[in-house]
Amino acid sequence: MPGENLTRDEARERAALLSVDGYEVSLDLRTATGTSGTTTGTGGGGAEEPHTFRSVTTVRFRCTEPGASSFADLIAPAVTAVSLNGRDLDPGEVFDGSRLLLEDLAADNELIVDAQCAYSRTGEGMHRFVDPEDGEVYLYTQYEPADARRVYANFEQPDLKAPYRFEVRAPEGWTVWSNGAGELTDGVWRFAETKPISTYITCVVAGPYHYVTDTYERELPDGTRLEIPLGAMCRKGLAPHFDADDVFLVTKQGLDFFHDHVDYPYPFGKYDQAFVPEYNLGAMENPGMVTFREEFIFRGKVTQASYEGRANVILHEMAHMWFGDLVTMEWWDDLWLKESFADFMGAFSLVGATRFTDGWITFANRRKAWAYRADQLPSTHPVTADIRDLQDAKLNFDGITYAKGASVLKQLVAYVGQDAFLEGARRYFKRHAYGNTRLGDLLSVLEETSGRDMTAWSRAWLQTAGVNSLTPQVLLGADGRVEELAVVQEATPIAPADHPELRPHRVAVGLYRRTPDGALERYARTETDVDGPRTVVAELAGAEAPELVLVNDDDLTYCKIRFDETSLATLREHLGALTDPLARALCWSALWNLTRDALLPAREFVDLVLRFGGRESDIGVLQMLHAWAESALVHYAAPAWRETGGRLLAEGARRELEAAGPGSEQQLAWARFFARSAVAPGDLQLLRELLSGTVTVEGLDVDQELRWVFLEPLAAHGLADEKALAEELARDDTASGKRHQVRCLAARPSAEVKAEGWNRVVESRELSNALVEATIAGFAQPSQRELLAPYAEKYFAVIERVWEERSIQIAMHVVRGLFPELLDSPGTLDATDAWLAAHEDAPPALRRLVLEARDDLARALRGQACDAAAG
Repeated sequence: MPGENLTRDEARERAALLSVDGYEVSLDLRTATGTSGTTTGTGGGGAEEPHTFRSVTTVRFRCTEPGASSFADLIAPAVTAVSLNGRDLDPGEVFDGSRLLLEDLAADNELIVDAQCAYSRTGEGMHRFVDPEDGEVYLYTQYEPADARRVYANFEQPDLKAPYRFEVRAPEGWTVWSNGAGELTDGVWRFAETKPISTYITCVVAGPYHYVTDTYERELPDGTRLEIPLGAMCRKGLAPHFDADDVFLVTKQGLDFFHDHVDYPYPFGKYDQAFVPEYNLGAMENPGMVTFREEFIFRGKVTQASYEGRANVILHEMAHMWFGDLVTMEWWDDLWLKESFADFMGAFSLVGATRFTDGWITFANRRKAWAYRADQLPSTHPVTADIRDLQDAKLNFDGITYAKGASVLKQLVAYVGQDAFLEGARRYFKRHAYGNTRLGDLLSVLEETSGRDMTAWSRAWLQTAGVNSLTPQVLLGADGRVEELAVVQEATPIAPADHPELRPHRVAVGLYRRTPDGALERYARTETDVDGPRTVVAELAGAEAPELVLVNDDDLTYCKIRFDETSLATLREHLGALTDPLARALCWSALWNLTRDALLPAREFVDLVLRFGGRESDIGVLQMLHAWAESALVHYAAPAWRETGGRLLAEGARRELEAAGPGSEQQLAWARFFARSAVAPGDLQLLRELLSGTVTVEGLDVDQELRWVFLEPLAAHGLADEKALAEELARDDTASGKRHQVRCLAARPSAEVKAEGWNRVVESRELSNALVEATIAGFAQPSQRELLAPYAEKYFAVIERVWEERSIQIAMHVVRGLFPELLDSPGTLDATDAWLAAHEDAPPALRRLVLEARDDLARALRGQACDAAAG
């Protein structure tokens, strides 16, 4: 039994042998508020923390080959008793720390496991959180992809579905929630049996949560009335900030949308949504009990982009109730069957059902940027990936599985037609309800409804990797009109030979000219099929000469847009004159890709943001531009220009802050960006004065969240010491305040601070996952490259040990977050290559993370060379 990392072959063998009839799980969480005698790290609180809780699992399952052997999954400090078909087994003989050996199975089996399972501080399994504000304890579970085995014994793979009955004993005064409806009887919370679901979407939430209720009602086509109890919860300390009404509004709008479109009533009874502390994901689609990061509860003023982002996540998780929970992929190879669909349906329903009708602009600008980056890494993979084991699965929750997959599905809807796509989904749910599927199951039903052959489409878009670039070629005739317009398609990874595929694209090509009043507007558009290396767009012959040609206008396909020289010159001078917000977002995204590809100097991109960012009407696009400009300066600008570029960014941000409308979203966005850009003494002094209130900006409310934003650059430049940060924590003595303080403490510019931060993350297990994240975020400051220099060698010396000893979630934070990317020199690249050459036998998932970081570093160096040449 090889340990925790279950392989695909093992899962297939076990699924062929076993089928599960049901689970009964009994948890005793009364130790959560006291000391059990065994302790974990103190977390700095000085008091011992309870380590374990009792978990008793009864599993009834069948075996197709009586007499065969198999195994159950359990990660626990201790197993008290194991019984198989009435036979008591010696835990010391059958349990190795992660698996329970099951020999001589019968046709029908009953396994009972009594274990001591561990509370988690990493966000995996049963996470335990103590609120520093009031000392209250909160519990919740997070299992994806395979951490239910940290809470109860099971067969931890998605295709061994079963119904579950949970019962939970909890401290007096607590409320407990699970997937099914629950009630408290004689001191025990008992929950209704679930439908057949996979282990990774079972859930328990327990504690003194603030809980708000509502009801969703709808009349179904057959005349019956559907009533779904709704609940939403958060820590008591966040209750004053909890806008549950807006959460319920989006939830009801989403339920209406899905009921209108999928013709399969919500199948899981109630619909609770918990916003929980120290969550290590964005959210998780547990049926009937969805969990979210509590950062989606906004303690201060945020822009509408934040509310849109939260609504999108709510709808993404709701889509999973059908795409993933009702019908589940057989193994993680087909993770896209749930995540790509949820990402697409989240945006589709956001635009179709809520106030966020410009959601496709956000999708084009933000989600696709994530996909384009992931698809050019050496670890790029087809949407349908080759997932050998659970470590592979963990890393494939990435921009390809989510955002590229969603982009491809958006194209698929255009390819087969929306009606055929939705009818295919309806048949898919009815045919495979509570079952497991593969790629072919979906393609076959889409062939039925659309009449199209899905094989070639699937091969081009789902089963190959890499992103294509589309570039217009314009030939003008003697009369100044378009004689020929063609679209050139190329494969654009760094090593095109690795992913040379050219794909069929349905694109809109838009022609733009300036109007007499100076607006840059579209005057001609056509849709066409692009296939092969060069496609002539005959419909545009004879059109007036364009100043801008926008390939993939309206964002119909997944590609990188390039520009001809005339179009690029137009954008350099008139980008802000583009009146259509989607076209503008697409141009900004294309310019950012040119910067990342070392085809546009970083200083030129920064200049474009400074000249035209203030005219950007879409707040989400503006905030993305701020992030890109910052990244351009930190990673892609020539080192000799960084100081100048930093000064220009800060001056521009300050200028836009002062010009923005009082109290506007743009004002808040520019204030945050100014804080991140502030380097000069005068700019830092302004931040201090805004904090003290001696200087004000009309309409700008420097609330607690904005105070922390202003404090981080002051800490990073030595102007906010430990005492000042302690005083700020006293103002905001909450879990959120603690995270902010930890980040600011790690940002301070001293060798001792960096050594302490490194040791607390790498050498100690003292910090929870949230504080590990906060420490890493503060540790690497662009202004502190010299202080960080000693940690490059240390990084390569420890990452293999960290990967072996720490949970995969914490290990991923360390390997990604502490890579010495700010030490962007050929020497760091050489050190990375040396580690890769010397560790060819390192775990593939670890090598993948290092390869990705190496690629980002090499890309940065190419960008710096491009920028230096421009200088």
